[in-house]
Formats: sequence, C-alpha cells, structure tokens
Amino acid sequence: MGSSATIAWSPCLLTSSFNPRITIIFLFCVLFPSALSGQVSSSISQNFTATYYDYIDTTGGFLASRDRSFQARIINPIPENRSFYLVVVHVSSGAIIWCANRNTPISESSEFQFSQDGMTLFNDQKKPIWSTPRNLAPVTSLQLLESGNLVMLDGANKTVWASFDFPTDVIVAGQRLKVGGSLVASQDGDLAEGMYSFVVGYDDAMLQWNGMNYWELSMSANRNANWAVEYMVMNYTGVYLMGKNGTQVVISIALHSSDDVVDDPSAFRIMKLDYTGAISVSKFSSGGSSKQEFETPNDSCRIPFTCGKLGYCANGGRCQCAPGFHSDPKTNSDPRTNNQICVPTDGSLALPGPCNGSQPNITNIKYSQLGVSVDYFSNDFSNPVLLYVNLTDCMNLCSGNCSCLGFFYSQGSGSCYVIKNQIGSMITKSSSPTNKDRLGYIKTIVVGTPTIGVVESKKSDFPVLAAILLPSSGVMAIAVIAFLIWLRRRRIKRRWSKSINSKLGRGNSLSAEEEMDFVSIPGLPVRFGYEELVIATEGFKTQIGSGGFGIVYKGTLEDGADVAVKKITCLGSQGRREFLTEIAVIGNIHYVNLVRLKGFCAHGGQKFLVYEYMNRGSLDGTLFRGERVMEWKERYEIALGTARGLAYLHTGCEHKIIHCDVKPENILLHDKSHVKISDFGLSKLLSPEESNLFTTLRGTRGYLAPEWLTSSAISDKTDVYSYGMVLLEIIRGKKNSSPETRSANSGTDSNRGNSQSSPSSVESGQRPIYFPLFALDMHDEGRYMELADPRLMDRVAREEVEKLVRIALCCVQEEPNLRPSMVNVVRMLEGVMPLGEPRIESLNFLRFYGRRFTEESRLGEDNEQNQPRLYRQPTGTNTSSSYNSLSYMSSQEVSGPR
Repeated sequence: MGSSATIAWSPCLLTSSFNPRITIIFLFCVLFPSALSGQVSSSISQNFTATYYDYIDTTGGFLASRDRSFQARIINPIPENRSFYLVVVHVSSGAIIWCANRNTPISESSEFQFSQDGMTLFNDQKKPIWSTPRNLAPVTSLQLLESGNLVMLDGANKTVWASFDFPTDVIVAGQRLKVGGSLVASQDGDLAEGMYSFVVGYDDAMLQWNGMNYWELSMSANRNANWAVEYMVMNYTGVYLMGKNGTQVVISIALHSSDDVVDDPSAFRIMKLDYTGAISVSKFSSGGSSKQEFETPNDSCRIPFTCGKLGYCANGGRCQCAPGFHSDPKTNSDPRTNNQICVPTDGSLALPGPCNGSQPNITNIKYSQLGVSVDYFSNDFSNPVLLYVNLTDCMNLCSGNCSCLGFFYSQGSGSCYVIKNQIGSMITKSSSPTNKDRLGYIKTIVVGTPTIGVVESKKSDFPVLAAILLPSSGVMAIAVIAFLIWLRRRRIKRRWSKSINSKLGRGNSLSAEEEMDFVSIPGLPVRFGYEELVIATEGFKTQIGSGGFGIVYKGTLEDGADVAVKKITCLGSQGRREFLTEIAVIGNIHYVNLVRLKGFCAHGGQKFLVYEYMNRGSLDGTLFRGERVMEWKERYEIALGTARGLAYLHTGCEHKIIHCDVKPENILLHDKSHVKISDFGLSKLLSPEESNLFTTLRGTRGYLAPEWLTSSAISDKTDVYSYGMVLLEIIRGKKNSSPETRSANSGTDSNRGNSQSSPSSVESGQRPIYFPLFALDMHDEGRYMELADPRLMDRVAREEVEKLVRIALCCVQEEPNLRPSMVNVVRMLEGVMPLGEPRIESLNFLRFYGRRFTEESRLGEDNEQNQPRLYRQPTGTNTSSSYNSLSYMSSQEVSGPR
C-alpha cells in the first residue's frame, strides 16, 4: 500500500548533478514510489496511510525520533494471537513506553491514517476503532521527539496533542504525571488493561486494585513537605512528587546513593506499573545492560491478587487457601496462584454468585470465619463502614447487601470493614495494635446439609451449646453464672440506651433497606452511632459555634480525639440517599487547607457531621475579638492558606465545588497558624424550599457577590468575590461594615470626590466609612498604609499592604469575568505571578454600597435591628442594579453547581 510520508533520507533527492547511476535511481523512484514506502521517517505529513505489511522490514516502524532512539511502530507482541498495536518503542531496550489501542487490537492488514483531523486506526472492515480527539485544531505533521513524546503539530508548529498526556503503564524521564493522572498495568503477556493502577493524588501517589488502595508511595519514600502535590516526575536522580508550582519536593525517592558512580548520561529510565501490581524504575544503559533501581511494594503479599481469590499469602509469597477453604481439584487452576481455586471446606457451602438485582435470602447465608492471623489488604487503607456496633450488626448489614462478600470485625472498637464486589488475596495480620482483634468472615450460601464450624447469620452471641456439652458440672455452673452476668449487663445497657434516647428524642432505628444504603454508596466516611455522639458531646452540652447549616458542638471520642460535631438543621425533606451521596463526595476531599470530615451520623430525621477539631476557633473570633493583635505574617499565611483551599475546591476536586459562603466564620485556625476552610460543599445539602433562605442566613451579609442578587449565574468567581471581602477584613482587622469614624479633615475621607456625601457627616467632621470603598480611594491615591490595621503600628511594610489590597480589589470587581481565578490569586500571593491591576470602572458599584452603609449608620443601632439583614434598595430609587430583593432568586441559583 502506498504512502506519502516525508522521508528523512531518500536516494530520490540525490540529483544535484548528472550521473547515470543516480538518474536510474531517480527514474525508479518516480515510477515505483511505493517501493520505498517502508522507510522510517522523522516527520509525517497529512494523508499518510500505513499497515504492518508496509513496514514489516523495519520491525513495523514508520516514524523515528531525531537520533533514532525511539520509533513509532505497529507491532504484534504475541505472534500466536495475531493482535497488532500502535506503540512507541525505545529502540535499544525494546521497552514499549506508550500504546494507542491497547484494548482494541488490529490485524496486520488494518490501516493507520494520519490526516488534518489527527490519527485514526481502522479495522479490517474500515471502521475506526481508535483515534485522537476530533475537536482539535487542524494538524499538519506528526513527529516523534527524542524524549519519546509522540506529538501532532499545527501549521505554526505548536503542539496540538501529545502522547505524554495520555500515559499507559509507563512514564519516562522528564515526563510528568499530573494529579488525577494514572498508569494502568497491562495484562500478563498482553497490552490490554489489567486490574492494577497507579494514581497520583493531592497528598500522595497510590497503588490500587479495582479502585481500592493497597500501597502508598510515601510508605517507600521520604515526605519532604506538606504542600499539595501537582505532578510526579522522574529524572536520573530520583522520582519526585512536586508542589508549589513545581518548586517544592513533597515526596521523593532517591535512585542513587552517595557512593554511586557517575551516571551514564545516555542511560534510559522508565517507571512502569507491572502486570503483577508492583511499580518499579529500571535503567537501561547504552551498553545494553539493565538494572532495576526501585520497586514497591517490597513484600509481594501486599499485592491484592498475588494468590488469587481467597488465597492466603504468607512466608514471602507462598500461596495457600485461606482458613476454612481448600483448593478444589474439580476446578481449573487459577493461573495467578500456585494452587487450585479456593472453595469452602464445608461441602454444604458455596461462594455467592454475581448480583442479579434481587435481594439475597438471608436465611441461606452463613459465614466462614478466617483465622486470627488473617487480614485483608484494604483494611489498613479504608475506613470502617460502621463504628461501635456488635458482630451481629455487622453480619446483618453484609447479609442484606448482595454486593457484600464478607467483612472484618474489630471487637475492641466495634468497627466493621466490608469487602464488596470482588475478593482478593488474604495477608498475614501486621503487628499494629489497632488490628490485633480484627477477625474476618466470608459470606457463603448453603447448598446442602450444614456441618459444624460455620457462623450463622443470626447466631447468638453466647455459645450456649458449648456450655451444655461441658463434662464438668463445676465448669457448667461457672458458665451459667457468666451467662447471667452477661445477660444482666446487656439489660442495663439497653435500659441506659433507652433512657438516653427518650431524653434526646431519638427516633426509631433505620430499616434494613436504609442500612443497605451505607454499603451501596461508595466512598462514605466513618459512620458514627448516635449514642456515640451523645456520649462524646456529653449530651450536646458545649456549643462552640453556629452558622447557616447548623449548630456546632465540641466532643471527645472514645480514643481521646477532639472533634467538632455539627448538627445539620437545614435539610428539611431531603432524601437520605441524596444526603449520603453528597457526604461521600465531601468526605473524600482531603487537603491541607480544608477541614477534614471524619464521619457522619444519619439517625432517623437527624443528620450530624463530625469534623476534625480546630482548637483556635474561627478567624472572626481571633481577628476581630482576640486578646492579642494578629501579626501581619500570620494574616498573610491565613490569606494564602484560604486561597489555596478555595483553589483546590475549584480546580483540584473531581467534582468542582463552589463554597457559596466564604466568610471569616468558615475559616478555622489551629496551632502553628494552620488555616482550614469549613462548610465547603454543604450548599448542595439544601432542599429546594430551603435554598431560597440561604442568603438570609446569619453572617452572610457583606460577602455576597453582586450576581447573587441578579439572574446572573453563580460560578467559582462568586467565591472569589467573597474571598476579596475577607481579605480586606484581614488587612483592616475589623469587619468591612463595622462603624469607624475618621476625621473629614485628615485626608482619609472614604467618599473623597463624591458630591453626594452626607451633609450632616461633613458638618460634624466625623463620618462612618465603608472599608472596601475606602480601600478603593486609598488605592487611587497610593496611600496603602492608611488601610493597615493601626494596631500593627510600624510592623508591616507598605509594599506588603499594597500587595494584599490590590489582590483584594481585583477579587471584588463587579464583573465576574474580570476577577482572577483562585489559582491565580494563589500565584499572586506566592509572588510567581505579577499583581493584577483592578479596573476602577468595575469597582464604582462600591460607592453605592458606601452610600447605603452611611445611610444605615445614621439610622442608629435600634433602627438597624429592625431592618432586613440583607442590602436593601434605597427608598425612592428605580434602579435595576445588584440590590434587588433576594426573594426572587431561584433555588438553583442559590444552591449553585458543584
């Protein structure tokens, strides 16, 4: 088949002078161009077509990098399968570093085409089975860079698409794997996607099996800082997780020790996720030798499917069936294990089949108990689905859910860990004291006559049968006494629980259907029992805060950890499952500048969220009412930490989250100036009828962006506006709208140049100011020191104040599209991006705010209390500005997108 590729070297081009031999070659090229179609090019132009047959003499290669280190090829890794793939190969080592169609192989006669629309692979029926995105700009050439990156370029030689942005199971030196990016292992002997993945997160990189973590990179590396991770990169010295715009190493793995010889500059390195589930770094030297420089996990037993389903991995990788199971000679051997497929030892039992949508018959369910030394790989990386429950509760929960295949129960903490959908290999229990009493139970189905040794789903907590069969009457008497003591304690506990419930208005327990939601919704944080929260808070005794979403109480858990328990009061008729779905999203957000949700409690119609406790309280208490003056450095760190938290919500989460209520009350402080944002994502918990009340909630006045009051869409720029208002308060040390008098003759008049200033205030020589407007006036005049908290005296420099003032004014501009993103706010604060210049015309609306504030201040304290809490449209005006009543907003506008 013909080809119109641009050939890097061709005898057809050697025609500078007459030579009979060259003339013959030239005529041969003109008459038979396809004879040279099998040569490897350094660049390919549009309308290029190729098959494996065309380039079989060059091992399937049709495109090479400048120095021929890499080739783009059509290859067949397993000849007997006749499955072909478009790949990029490192020539000297033969390592495949990228594959286009790993899940959709083609045949040797299938076509590869490159056109202005990009790359496309066709099957034998001429149907496209893989292509680059079709919404790209028109491309003109395809090139393979010396780094191994396959790129498509437009007419201006700008990269339109790059293979480095779509890694498969390998990255090479210099290639970045961004946060959220992943490597997916191939199958054994094939290029198709396997069951293991390696994912870069915001605080670590994780190895996963079917979405469950089984190893974290920090367990084999050094943590250098607590910045949020932005990407992973590898060079000849090590593997690095980078943060702070690529300037800070968060986690590092050294590939050289101090006594290593000088590295071969021509050596080639890859980081690969192997089909076995281990990730490693290998070096290929120019002489042809190879060396593995790093591999994790070191213990193969930590890899979830090392011994197959219900295999037990011990003694450095030796496989056997888990206790209560044996290899069945009637079944085919599992190729991933050294023994047969594991089945229950009790022949009357069988493992559950796949879920078919019907509810399981719990009367046919029994549980096989695993040995005391057996644990499961995911238990140390996941939260229990239930806390402070007994074994029967955990058992009933699993029995009522078809996707539950087993569970581990810790008697000491009453924790229940569920195994869902698939079962991997079992491991030997570690020496950690937190899991020493954790026992495993595997769900089985009765298919014959039961035999002894299996735990029934409804089994009694006390072994009565064992007591009856004891040969000694003395021992039997002791057992009877023990039973009576146990029974008495159980009755006392029930009476105590009933007393607590009646005092606190506890409703009925959740139904079996409701309990199933807690397992069927993935990603839920720890579920606390209602009694546990009652005890932790001493009956909700100590209130430490309140806000639009509920009241917050301080509590102390049984392990001594302090927590903040928020009782949600704004949910109304919202469904339980909707609540749990939102909590699953919020609970999986972990970032250094966001308050971590430790767990929740859904008890009847009551909902509680359990947060980590921040011992310094909220910013408003510390900044506005604190006993000591907050120094400028701490204020700056709070401003930066808050900006980072909002930037993460807007761009770092899988689902964008708009906070909708950024204010000092929702910025919490801990020791060493740690700052964290709370109440993020809770706007999605509002029911439709309560959405309309959201903006009238206590404490929101002064932070509402103008678009809240119009039909404009609510976006992440709404949070930017609120952040700007908070930043001004951080600068001043007081609320923006709190009264403050300044002399009209002091040159600090907030309404300088405003002909509509209040006559009475001018005559008196004193007037209240609206600080954002005052900041705008001082910015116009370059008098930034007038804006700093006067309590700081001379402990802050002018340029430091100017920096925050300019950023704040950029954030509070009326047009949302003129406000910077929170990512750019962080960059400006960190000094890696020039400061923006606020547009005065987009800030003139502050003069309206200022006039309104002045009018309200003149009405006095008593009259102010009788006014609505939100900005009101001035009497006698007929404007359609941002101050229309909030009562006309839709619930969708208030709740906002996630």
